[in-house]
Amino acid sequence: MDPIGKSERAARARLQDTARDRGTSLAALSRILGRNAAYLQQYVARGSPRHLDEPDLRKIAEFLGVSVRTLETREPGSEAVSQSGVISEDWIEVRRLPLDASAGPGSFSAQEISFDVYRFSRRWLREMGLEGADLSAIRVEGDSMEPLLRSGDEIFVDRNKRAGEGIHVVRIGDALHVKQVHASAPGRIKLISANEAYAPIELARGEVEIIGRVVWKGGRM
Repeated sequence: MDPIGKSERAARARLQDTARDRGTSLAALSRILGRNAAYLQQYVARGSPRHLDEPDLRKIAEFLGVSVRTLETREPGSEAVSQSGVISEDWIEVRRLPLDASAGPGSFSAQEISFDVYRFSRRWLREMGLEGADLSAIRVEGDSMEPLLRSGDEIFVDRNKRAGEGIHVVRIGDALHVKQVHASAPGRIKLISANEAYAPIELARGEVEIIGRVVWKGGRM
């Protein structure tokens, strides 16, 4: 069995191909890292070292004008994983799910299998107060939450925040909605739209599953 995984061989090939496309050599890149001229040639040809250190990856990526991700060398699963996505030292991937949260009549849910990701720096998430959040990204459809949320906006839902009032994604039956959640009479919950054209909905607490609180939004101007 080959001790070096397919993704690592692919990473070595990407580095070699990218260097060639940029008109530079592995020896020149090795010198940029302060290594001997054969350092990256040995990495590409022999897999030694097996992984490039993060600081070295950053230097190479900056010199070649590509993203660090293009040159990443670790196999899937070698990084720590949280429910929000893959975590490296500096970056967190937030899963983008094909579950449209309706700000209108309701949207039927699908399997929660991510089809894309957003990648954010841990520093940015920390500045936004979202470090440690269990985030998923989904898209809003409908106009019942306008002007606060518009159809087509992407929202981050923190599944760790299911209690208390605020704007939440909720499931009623098989449909997802994004609404302002307020406590009503004991054992009951009121769902309120930002758009005054939509009347509030009051339901028994057991009829509503709170998926998580909306903690961030983004959309086109």
